[in-house]
Amino acid sequence: MEVVEMVELDQVKGGISGWVMVGIAAVVVFLAGVFEGITNPNPCSK
Repeated sequence: MEVVEMVELDQVKGGISGWVMVGIAAVVVFLAGVFEGITNPNPCSK
């Protein structure tokens, strides 16, 4: 096993960005809303 110093850890590239996770979550929430709107439509009350 190789010991890696903190400076080297900061230079490691990889993983997933926070913005990518936020974008994926936004798409999932949007699609859930579309699915709910199709399966359970509620008319507007005036």
